[in-house]
Amino acid sequence: MIAQRDYSRFTNSELESVVVVRENDHYRKILSPFPYERSIPVSSQNQPNLRIPGPVPLPDDVLEIAGSQMINHRGPKYADMLDRMSANLKTVFMTKNDVYFITSSGTGAMEAAVVNTISPGDKILSIIIGAFGERFAEIAEAYGGDVTRISFDLGQAADLDKVRETLKGMSGVKAVVFTHNESSTGVSNPLEDLCRVIHEESDALILVDAVSSAGGVPIAVDAWGIDVVATASQKSWVSPPGISMVTFSKKAWEAHARSITPKYYFDIQQYEDYVKIGQPPFTPCLPTMFTLEVALQSMVDEGIENVFARHHEIAQHTRDGAKALGLDLLPDPRFASNTVTAIRLPEGVDGKAFLAQVNKNYNVIFGGGQKSLVGKIFRIGHMGWVEKAHIDEALKAAEETLKSMTS
Repeated sequence: MIAQRDYSRFTNSELESVVVVRENDHYRKILSPFPYERSIPVSSQNQPNLRIPGPVPLPDDVLEIAGSQMINHRGPKYADMLDRMSANLKTVFMTKNDVYFITSSGTGAMEAAVVNTISPGDKILSIIIGAFGERFAEIAEAYGGDVTRISFDLGQAADLDKVRETLKGMSGVKAVVFTHNESSTGVSNPLEDLCRVIHEESDALILVDAVSSAGGVPIAVDAWGIDVVATASQKSWVSPPGISMVTFSKKAWEAHARSITPKYYFDIQQYEDYVKIGQPPFTPCLPTMFTLEVALQSMVDEGIENVFARHHEIAQHTRDGAKALGLDLLPDPRFASNTVTAIRLPEGVDGKAFLAQVNKNYNVIFGGGQKSLVGKIFRIGHMGWVEKAHIDEALKAAEETLKSMTS
């Protein structure tokens, strides 16, 4: 039986955001929702308009929190912070499953999902719609998984009928791994429907890379029966890189008990043992924990449905703006991401030169294409803290640059 932390002893006021910041060498508490600065750090203020799909730009007050004095990660302040963060993360993920904070990149969380649930030789189905889905497959293979790949054209989501057909043709599948939101192509897989098909056709674990979707797109972990979700701080969570987060179901714990895969740093049992005493098993990235604590509380205070609606609104604003310039989106519009938009460059435009000129002349930084899409697309990140003015400035820079390159 996995021990659960008891959050019921906290009052609503105690669950308000509490972070420690340095002021005259003494600590003080901030007891309010995340007070994002509303000044816009765009190029006119000599700050780059960073529009890559993570790490996301951070407002000044978040940077201040990240620069707070360190605390004892074995002390009561950290334990209280971890309690609040865990409760709020469960709210965002709509889950009663266990949740853990790991000092690593998002790839570390993906590796934790694999190493804790499979053994060498286990049959794994990997659903791939882009570069990060391929990475998930490579991680499973690195730990000895017998991986079957089912790949889809770039810009397309997974076809449910093909997934169903593949599962029907396999026996003994232990896990299905896939990326929810493929930031390399700007495509969001139909997560709820995929989970339904997997449950109908197998008893496999569902391991989801939600690095670029969680916090900006709904993920109903319990309702959809997801066993492990992996995400990371530098995306929709308005925080610096450094902390990954995972959810872990009862079924995942059962798989962990059977797993013979060697593991140490990512062994989820270590995180469970230490969370019981309000500590991390290893030294955490405290600056990111400080900002995540406040970000999570802010999301709960705003209402997670409002957070998701805000991401959808800014995504649609971005897509509409691109179309108004006569540009085509890479993804099928039905599955266009609400955290990053991938836009096709006009025929004959040098993609690398385009990115360089936008940066040099307008101080706007876009994401480029990856692998076979290098030079063919550019990507606009719109997750976390982003306003329409950020997007409008970025699209104007793209418009002017394309005019100069095609005239």
